[in-house]
Amino acid sequence: MKLLDGAAVDHGGSLGRARALFPNAPLPFVDLSTGINPHSYPLFELPATILSRLPEAGRGRELVEIAASAYGAPSPANLVGAPGTQILLPRVASLIAPGKALVLGPTYAEHARAAAIAGHAVTEVGDFEVLAEADLAIIVNPNNPDGRIIARDRLLALAAGLRAKGGLLVVDEAFMDVGPREHSLAGDVSQGGIVVLRSFGKFFGLAGLRLGFALSDAAAVGRLDNQFGPWAVAGSALEYGIRALADIDWQDAMRASLADSSARLDKLFGRFGAAVAGGTTLFRYLRLPDAADLFATLGERGILLRHFADRPGVLRAGLPGSEVEWQRLESALAEWASRREDRSKGSNQ
Repeated sequence: MKLLDGAAVDHGGSLGRARALFPNAPLPFVDLSTGINPHSYPLFELPATILSRLPEAGRGRELVEIAASAYGAPSPANLVGAPGTQILLPRVASLIAPGKALVLGPTYAEHARAAAIAGHAVTEVGDFEVLAEADLAIIVNPNNPDGRIIARDRLLALAAGLRAKGGLLVVDEAFMDVGPREHSLAGDVSQGGIVVLRSFGKFFGLAGLRLGFALSDAAAVGRLDNQFGPWAVAGSALEYGIRALADIDWQDAMRASLADSSARLDKLFGRFGAAVAGGTTLFRYLRLPDAADLFATLGERGILLRHFADRPGVLRAGLPGSEVEWQRLESALAEWASRREDRSKGSNQ
């Protein structure tokens, strides 16, 4: 177990930080440090009134209806939209009184920080069964960064136990768009004691829109909705959310494309001696003893992976977005592998 507090968390995706770390790297950076789809939903023109007028309530209701259908919520009353899931985290953690919060880790660190902000005593645990002791249990499913999946029946059993004592299970399904959707709890939230979080920006590649959703029983959704008040979701996010969540053909084609790209990435890393140990089709998880050297070597060549200060042997790699980026990654990996082989030969002489 690891006790956690509300300290600020370092994240991937910061090109400013990348330039500070690797000031001599060639530009532009190939940013593989996030799990955001590099092939975004097609951009389309928005009328000027989207920015000059307050969002219409009717469009907000339409988004909620489409999102409820897309995610498999029991009804629109079981879903609330927000300007990104990040802003939901402390509000969701505040749905129950401060108590013992257990986070199944290692995982996305913002959950622990948000629970601590909400007043909970937070501990990261590595054993799923220990979560039954929590007042607030938090699971990322599929997990970030290793892609671990917890089966739906195990989650429902945990939720039932927590619900019986007034507790709450939070399941962050930010990457369930590319996960095994049969293990989603989106359709089970009306039972009570469950909150499911869904992120729009990652799969649709539009993280800057800031759009996310919380799914829960109607009473919990009402409490969250009241905290936000009117106009919580920006007009541009409403329009993109309505169109993209209803575009099933694009979603199906993108899932197939991401599966092909992630398989290609696995082969590329494997070819140069860095076997992939897990992940999702939006990011791959690598565990190797010289991970820090791989991170630094690629960074010096303008290719940014996600590293973890508390886990020096772990890296996460997103998908290149173009053939030029694929080629830059291949060249950098070849150079790293060559240097690695030279060091190995030198140490054996």
